[in-house]
Amino acid sequence: MLYRDAALADATGPELQLGVSVLVVEDRIGWIRPSDDEPDPGPDVEVVDASGCTIVPGLVDSHSHLTLPGGAHWIDRGFDSAETLLKVAEDNARLQRAAGVRWARDVGSPRRTDPVDGRTRALALGVRDRWAGRREYPYVRAAGTWITRTGSLPSDLSVEVDHGADLVEAVSKQLDDGADLVKLYLDGPDREAAPFTVDEVRAVVSHAHSRGARITAHSGLLPGARVGAEAGVDSLEHGFQLDADVASLMAVNRVALVSTLAVMESWRSFGRTTSLPRFASPSGQEQIAGRREWAHESVRLAVRAGVVIAAGTDFGGGSLRANQLAWEVECLVTAGLEPWQALAAATRNGGELLGEQDAGVIREGGPADLVLLHGDPYSDPSSLWRVWRVT
Repeated sequence: MLYRDAALADATGPELQLGVSVLVVEDRIGWIRPSDDEPDPGPDVEVVDASGCTIVPGLVDSHSHLTLPGGAHWIDRGFDSAETLLKVAEDNARLQRAAGVRWARDVGSPRRTDPVDGRTRALALGVRDRWAGRREYPYVRAAGTWITRTGSLPSDLSVEVDHGADLVEAVSKQLDDGADLVKLYLDGPDREAAPFTVDEVRAVVSHAHSRGARITAHSGLLPGARVGAEAGVDSLEHGFQLDADVASLMAVNRVALVSTLAVMESWRSFGRTTSLPRFASPSGQEQIAGRREWAHESVRLAVRAGVVIAAGTDFGGGSLRANQLAWEVECLVTAGLEPWQALAAATRNGGELLGEQDAGVIREGGPADLVLLHGDPYSDPSSLWRVWRVT
């Protein structure tokens, strides 16, 4: 199939390439050429008039929860039956693909007995295995279940440890289950203190790396962010409360920031019956506005320090839905990133975080994971909502 005369935004720089044609052969990119200098594609090639649209790489949602539906009452939904949650994952896959999300990094799912394979482990691991190699689904890299200090989350939704010395054993069990990465929860029962020490988290990082896996850490509050940055986790999730010192530590220790700024926007419509996460309370709208500004400043501090920014929705583990990564890109631009940098956060930077060289990039010989949309994402980030076609 030949996509003829499109624009191309590959998130490598700020310049939109005009008049580009892309040949796809058996789900790979055969060539990328100027439309006025195309090789002969051959008689059996279907030509798609792509004029007026822009081709971007398949998007990467670096913070997702595939087996949960999203919404303000996401914790309640975590107690639904395994059968229900697996149906939710199927719905989420359809939403993601239609929105152009080709890679999903699942960072926590409930631990249950999977009715399909009979294994008791984090549900997203079975989902990942069953979707593998099927282009109608996103590619998945999955953590196991959240690892928390006792009292941080409802006990049935996490693997709880009472002492930091038990962390390595808990992480090892997740990896034995087949997790690609491990998710620590660095917001503890005490808002003023991290639940684990730097040495305890550093031991976990070393263990995971020795087994070819990565460690990411939930961090909505500053104390946990400081521990994660100093211990050298592979990424901090959310990072709503950073300061300049933590951002500098992240840069030195090559800790990426997975932003979920759109979560803050979603809180604006929360009703009186909705409980905000622990790291967001108190829940008045004025307090929410203050936390939103700190979260935006945290992204700016990270960018100035040279930290890699990847974009995530937190759908399933927050109130966003699986097809709303475009919202996060818009929020990153509002926070101060150039539009092409925000697109990079939702494409190639996510691939770098995953350690997948083909994720979020467009290159000859690479997979034809392409999104065709209308508008110029370098001048109008909202164009990511106008997806026409996903290959």
